[in-house]
Amino acid sequence: MRSQKTLQAIALSTAGVAAVLLLASCGLGQPQGQTTTSPAGPGTGSASPSQSAPPATTAAPPSSAAPATTTPAGPGLCKAAGLSAATDATGGGAAGSVYMKLNLTNTGSDPCILKGFPGVSLAADAAGGPIGAAATRDESVPVTDVLLAPGQTGWAQLRYTQAGNYTDCSPVDAAGYRVYPPEDTESLFLAQPTTACSNADIKLLTIGAFQPA
Repeated sequence: MRSQKTLQAIALSTAGVAAVLLLASCGLGQPQGQTTTSPAGPGTGSASPSQSAPPATTAAPPSSAAPATTTPAGPGLCKAAGLSAATDATGGGAAGSVYMKLNLTNTGSDPCILKGFPGVSLAADAAGGPIGAAATRDESVPVTDVLLAPGQTGWAQLRYTQAGNYTDCSPVDAAGYRVYPPEDTESLFLAQPTTACSNADIKLLTIGAFQPA
């Protein structure tokens, strides 16, 4: 009877040792607290635990806008209200024509520009309309900007053909010339009595572009 109890005790002891060994072998296969990570894919990296995040950057305040600048406007075109007109007949004449300078002088207080051809016609009087045809343009001289300071003069060559050269002229007395500065609807009257042709098909006047004096 005692031998049977002894055998039972030995069997229990052996079973306990086997259980302890089994538990120990399972513990060695996966240490507690260890985590596994998947390897990074191509072209990527994982941050090292010792590296700290880059410091946040603060955007610089926008610089104050530069003050707006305006370009001062240049001189405008000369207008009839700020001009005076005169002629200089020293150009002489040929074949029944008289060549003269049509002078426009800046009588204003600011500079202005003469550019191009004036409109010129013969007129019955200071308030009257044109007689016959207006002057045709002589484009042999190129158009240029003629800057006139106060008191300065620009000129254009004016040719008058004697009315007596034309048998179908239907002559009439003219008191002078009506002159329109380039691109102006107002005019100047230049008193200079002469003979005009009431036949508008007769062109007595030719005018060139303004040039500096």
